[in-house]
Amino acid sequence: MTYETIRYDVEEGIATVTLDRPDRLNAFTNGMMEELIDALNRIDADDNVRVAIFTGAGRAFCAGADLSDGPETFVPKDDLVNADGSLNYSSDAARDSGGRVALRIFRCLKPIIGAINGPAVGIGATMTLPMDIRLASDSARIGFVFARRGIVSEAASAWFLPRVVGVSQALEWCTTGRVFDANEARAAGLVRSLHAPDDLLTAAQALAREIADNTAPVSVALMRQMIWRGLGMSNPMEAHRIDSRGILSRGQSRDVAEGLSAFLEKRPARFVDKVSTDMPDYFPWWDEPAYK
Repeated sequence: MTYETIRYDVEEGIATVTLDRPDRLNAFTNGMMEELIDALNRIDADDNVRVAIFTGAGRAFCAGADLSDGPETFVPKDDLVNADGSLNYSSDAARDSGGRVALRIFRCLKPIIGAINGPAVGIGATMTLPMDIRLASDSARIGFVFARRGIVSEAASAWFLPRVVGVSQALEWCTTGRVFDANEARAAGLVRSLHAPDDLLTAAQALAREIADNTAPVSVALMRQMIWRGLGMSNPMEAHRIDSRGILSRGQSRDVAEGLSAFLEKRPARFVDKVSTDMPDYFPWWDEPAYK
């Protein structure tokens, strides 16, 4: 796929995905949705990519959905309206485009770092929630502004946001729809750390290097899914089952032999197992629900 709304670069194990519509503050479109999903597919398929950073070009991360169609932006297409005037909610075409991106990030096998370099509003904020770690420029401003537009939150953020910052904070931000500054985001735990604008990407890259240089790809892929999917478990026994399968299967792997040898020999480990070929036989352990 040739990208028109994003840039995709890989260097020394780190993929950088840059939202690239700076003249529109990187406003989100269906084309951007398709390109982001394609980039995420590439990230998962490339064993040379160990971690990904998402950021924005220019002064914004993403100013939200492109509203250039005005009131027609969210009007359903004819094929989503039944003959009796009711809406066809079950159609795949009815799916929220931001949710498609968020769910693909959720399913990703590589860690994703959000480097929020400027305004992140609407989908610009919600798409970052399934990212594993968020850093922000100290000049960034963030808003879950849906109630001020007469619509509702999207990108599965009703699931992600309260898990990141708690129910009360999530409700305050969504019901007021106000835009808040980076300090408030940091205090609430939405972002890990704040950085001067010129230092943000360097800080994100340093964190990515920690992952790329020191950890086993298969272990990271498994633990990313264990932690995210663990949020939906009803009992710790469910987590215990998955932990036990992981310990049993990985305990026989080349990576564990290498990791222990490297520790005892006081040298850097050289992990060889690949996400593309060496995931354990119990993976995936969940049934992916269908949209309907």
